[in-house]
Amino acid sequence: MRIDEARARIEAQKELNAFISVAPEPTEGEGEVVAVKDLVDVAGMVTTAGGVILPDVPATEDAPVIARLRSAGCVLIGKTNLHEFAYGVTSANPHYGTVRNPHDPSRVAGGSSGGSAVAVAAGMCDWAIGSDTGGSIRIPSSLCGTAGFKPAYGSIEIAGVIPLSPSLDTLGPIASSVESTARAFTLMSGEAVPLAGVARPRLAVPAGWVLDLDDSTARAWELVSRGVPEIRFLDHEPLFRCGLTVLMYEAAAYHKRWAEEHPERYGADVLRHIRRGLEIPDTEYQAAVAERRRLQEAAGRAMQDVEALLLPATAIVAPPVDAGNEVREPLARFTRPFNTTRQPVVVLPAPVDGLPVGMQVVGRTNVGALRAALWLEREWKKLAA
Repeated sequence: MRIDEARARIEAQKELNAFISVAPEPTEGEGEVVAVKDLVDVAGMVTTAGGVILPDVPATEDAPVIARLRSAGCVLIGKTNLHEFAYGVTSANPHYGTVRNPHDPSRVAGGSSGGSAVAVAAGMCDWAIGSDTGGSIRIPSSLCGTAGFKPAYGSIEIAGVIPLSPSLDTLGPIASSVESTARAFTLMSGEAVPLAGVARPRLAVPAGWVLDLDDSTARAWELVSRGVPEIRFLDHEPLFRCGLTVLMYEAAAYHKRWAEEHPERYGADVLRHIRRGLEIPDTEYQAAVAERRRLQEAAGRAMQDVEALLLPATAIVAPPVDAGNEVREPLARFTRPFNTTRQPVVVLPAPVDGLPVGMQVVGRTNVGALRAALWLEREWKKLAA
């Protein structure tokens, strides 16, 4: 994509609120055009993290991941909108506008990397950077019909990134296909992902996990899961609860002073989450950290005989823009557990009409997850033909 074409598409679709800021002209590089979630430092641009508390001054240095992309010749088109401080699943932002779904602007894009997913889905860039702490790459990718990848924890350096929960935060790419996502991941991380000779992976569904889907998601799930065996995996609830405790405690620790001194500068939902996190005792947090390690090891053992798990990314399709906190659980239900286990997860669109429905491919390694997802993408194209 040419940089002038990207700028024109951003301008023509401003009503989607995908970007907080666009890079000033001229922009260096002649490679792929990349959008950056606005909690990653880009030299010369202000980092807002979707809020209004951080200093309104340009970053003086690139985050390491941005420096890597510049060295590869990528063109950084701008900073994408997000749920305030990456602390939500809708990208309904009170400061920069709700990010709207390009498939139906009366619906949310998902969060917290909503602007990044919309930028890709609406053709405003070649691919985009997102972050994922409880599903923030996978949820908007699912609702907007893109591919996305939450790599294994620690695969991509997170220095120069405004944190939500440092022991869970992960950077990753959002792109139009699994193959493009894999290439973008290599640019971000330096880890090679060979995609030649992809063969049918050993897939399984976690027994007892996939329940209470809306009608559109249930139909998509029935189509793509047909013939995939179930295996006994870890129980869902401890994984979900443990990850949420760690996230809320660490987020509250980061925001404590600002939330106490300037509560009026937060959106109501984010302030509520911070205050809930401040109520978590240190002992409960430490117990959750210890449990997280045990759960991660147990997840590895449970997947010894399969290469990847298959399950929905969200339990519902994109909800309306006026949806409230009631959508938080069905949107994060299937994503949060795999931040707890720190496993790599690819999301890709199911081959269905109507609003997009994303499916997760949960792997043991980054390469294994991406290769399994690529095989599925190719097979699903046959179903859609």
